[in-house]
Amino acid sequence: MLRRGVMPCLLLDDESLVKTVKFKSPAYVGDPFNAIRIFNELEVDELILLDIRASENKEAPNFEFIHKAARECFMPLTYGGGISSLGHAERLFTLGVEKVSLNKALFNDPNLITNISNKFGSQAVIASIDYNKPLFGGPVVYSDRGQNKTKYSPIEWAQKAEDLGAGEILLTSIKQEGTWDGYDIDMISAVTEAVSIPVIANGGAGNNSDLKSGLFEGGASGVSAGSMFVFQKKGMGVLVNFPPQKFIEEIIVAN
Repeated sequence: MLRRGVMPCLLLDDESLVKTVKFKSPAYVGDPFNAIRIFNELEVDELILLDIRASENKEAPNFEFIHKAARECFMPLTYGGGISSLGHAERLFTLGVEKVSLNKALFNDPNLITNISNKFGSQAVIASIDYNKPLFGGPVVYSDRGQNKTKYSPIEWAQKAEDLGAGEILLTSIKQEGTWDGYDIDMISAVTEAVSIPVIANGGAGNNSDLKSGLFEGGASGVSAGSMFVFQKKGMGVLVNFPPQKFIEEIIVAN
């Protein structure tokens, strides 16, 4: 029996909840604490919080803010952004964070994954992989919120992250992110087949059918979404929401 997870992925910018499209033009959504409270009421199983500015500005995680967020959360919390040392990770776990998500640190200090994994267990470390498809050639991993192209394919980078000790992959398609156009099923499937650790599909979900596709066609262990959980519909106003529990129960355990 394979447990299937559905989780909101919220983006933070200076303590505000924002949403981007293809990693660009952050738009203000609202108060993250209010969103967390609503997700509590909707019985969400897990929540991902990603600070999109911390690493870019070479800032440490906002520990005071994260502590408040963790205290509000009734569900397991994953945090990413500005984590550049074992000490950062240790403090986050102390504050109530269950998993840390590393992205830029994978390039700056790959051993950080190993160090965190060795001390706290691989289940506590998520490798966040952002990729895009350039005009020519195959999909490529990008660093620094999609600004810098690397030489690695998503498959190569996922395998490297697994070898370093990551217990999970958060795979985000830059091209699909915020578009409501559905997941990149082909790449999700390729990465899940290439690694033995769980893969969370992210970027592009616009409806419940997309969530199912990521899980059952892409083979992901979990699916994550932002826009469809914080907006009414594409192009419409803010409405923090989540699929009904009946839907979650139907897909969370599959034979």
